[in-house]
Amino acid sequence: MKKDLLTVKDLAIEDIFSIFSEAEGLKREPFLRSDTLKDKVVGLIFQKPSNRTRVSFEVGVIQLGGHSLYLGPDDIKFGQREAIKDIARVLSRYVQVVALRTFSHKDIEEFAMYSHIPVINALSDLYHPCQALADIFTIKEKVKDIEGKTLCFIGDGNNVLHSLLYCASKVGMNLKVVAPKKYGPNESILRASKKIAKDTGCKIEVTRDIAEGVRTADVIYTDVWVSMGQEAQREKVKHFKGLQVNDKLLKKAKKDCLVMHCLPAHRGQEITDSVIEGKNSIVFDQAENRLHIEKAIMVKLIRRYLNDK
Repeated sequence: MKKDLLTVKDLAIEDIFSIFSEAEGLKREPFLRSDTLKDKVVGLIFQKPSNRTRVSFEVGVIQLGGHSLYLGPDDIKFGQREAIKDIARVLSRYVQVVALRTFSHKDIEEFAMYSHIPVINALSDLYHPCQALADIFTIKEKVKDIEGKTLCFIGDGNNVLHSLLYCASKVGMNLKVVAPKKYGPNESILRASKKIAKDTGCKIEVTRDIAEGVRTADVIYTDVWVSMGQEAQREKVKHFKGLQVNDKLLKKAKKDCLVMHCLPAHRGQEITDSVIEGKNSIVFDQAENRLHIEKAIMVKLIRRYLNDK
């Protein structure tokens, strides 16, 4: 693995499965690596508010024996009060790892460029690697052999989808994307993931036919249609008419098809209450696994960092 985890694109296939293996052990024994972050501090720089990301990282750091330092939107005013490269070099002398949740992916790239310590992308406008790794890990838990299985993502071509495209293609999962014409995934990311998929023997497809998208799906995944920080784009919701994941749609899929949502959910919009609470839902298993995956990532990166010093 590289010094940082900014995107799943940078991970080799063996890196992904190594993270999964580590996460499995940490899920069985939460304090298995309780000395990994002993006497170490993890800085959490968040430009956006958070539930799962903040709590899972803070709990994970505690279980790994370390301390976390939360720096919210008003604490350092990231990228406003001073240059990002200055913040990166200063924090590199105070803490041992940084998890950065920000609006612009370019800001994370700049921070990592000047940081001497490992940097984890805890969400940007372009990618959400911790989420996608936790998602594929969850699917692996449920279906065991993920190679050749089909994931159908319904909704906006957002940061979660971009990371899922790289993660699914690398582990050999088929991925069908159902999205409105204007709101599909980033074209360069789509092309790159299709190229990876050719090597791993899976398929990446984009369609606007939701019935065809779910017909062969082993897993249906949806997310909010308007992401955090894009509230001014509320009018885009009209383009997603007919893409709600509901009981009627599930009847068109396999009987045992699993349902995922990375939360927070707008119940009654992109997904119904009955589906989230239904027998096919693994939404809360998915949420729990953010903790185990993020711990595994921190273990891998801190070991690499210490070995390279």
